[in-house]
Amino acid sequence: MALVLNEEQRFLRDTARDFLAVNAPVNALRALRDNRDETGFSLPLWQQMAELGWPAIALPEEYGGLDFGFLGLGVVFEETGRTLTASPLLASSVLGASLINAGGTDEQKSNLLPELAAGELTLALALEESHHHDPAATMMSAQRDGEHLILEGKKVIVMDGHSANLLAVVTRTSGQRGDQAGLTIVLVSPNAHGVTRRRTSLMDSRNYAEIEFDQVRVSTTACLGETDQGWEILEAALDRARLALAAEMYGGALECFDRTLEYLKEREQFGVKIGSFQALQHRIAHLHTELELNRSVLLQALSVVDENPQQLPMMASMAKARMNELYLLMTDEAVQMHGGIGVTDELDIGLFLKRARVAVQLFGDTGYHQRRFATLSGF
Repeated sequence: MALVLNEEQRFLRDTARDFLAVNAPVNALRALRDNRDETGFSLPLWQQMAELGWPAIALPEEYGGLDFGFLGLGVVFEETGRTLTASPLLASSVLGASLINAGGTDEQKSNLLPELAAGELTLALALEESHHHDPAATMMSAQRDGEHLILEGKKVIVMDGHSANLLAVVTRTSGQRGDQAGLTIVLVSPNAHGVTRRRTSLMDSRNYAEIEFDQVRVSTTACLGETDQGWEILEAALDRARLALAAEMYGGALECFDRTLEYLKEREQFGVKIGSFQALQHRIAHLHTELELNRSVLLQALSVVDENPQQLPMMASMAKARMNELYLLMTDEAVQMHGGIGVTDELDIGLFLKRARVAVQLFGDTGYHQRRFATLSGF
């Protein structure tokens, strides 16, 4: 398993970096936030990303994808992490597309995957029911009524849920809280009777929504996979999302490192550059070693999606746990070495600090993934 990028992957990374530097710098996120943009991301930018083929990178060719591999998609997410790019790429092209590809019928795949690959359809996963990631704790009910399911409950922290064209809703059709069995994933139109969406804002400036389902009636043909058997489909999609988010977090950490290193070279104190202080040299050297160690973990984890999928659950948890700690360390140190201005909104470092705090919680914090890794290892 090569732990370096090949020529095509490097070209994709460099192309993504140049494109985002021009079209989606960090200031673009500031503008979306400050103007309280209704969509939360730039539709023209999303169309350009679709034209570049990013939503199609990891999808099969038979459904309009490029079949370029998940590692290729990972290098794109690393670059979006460096600019805090706002787009539906994670929610729709990773989570949504993975759910359809893993659990959809032939008809669902044929109808939905080409539109997802082209960026014409956006899909959001409605999973969380509290602010702590715990898929097995799902209690939103889906009661059988002939050939229909009646959905009742509320979902929170639905990434891009306020703007998505389609919702994949995780419900409980049998069992008790904490049971992996008994979960069913249902495709629901956000315009269906009884669906109420409310956009929410967190400090990371990413897009989320709270969605209520009040006696929402959907056909059983809208299920992804068999009734009560949604756990494996869900976990497979979540692991891909965890890796994509881990790559984004790594990109954010790398950007913080580069900006801090430049600051140490430029900032003067006591008549000299602060980068000449040995204590700061030791700290920046430590950060560099952490980046290199964690890059190896991330590249291996991204590679197993296509090369050794049976290792995906363990590697996804390892990568997410490691990137959680890396991003927290990097943003903490970046703020410390920038001084008081580092926590102000005036400096971009503060935006990365806020993004890190929320990203750590998405799809499982470090404790969640340490426990999961131990369980998967037989402990």
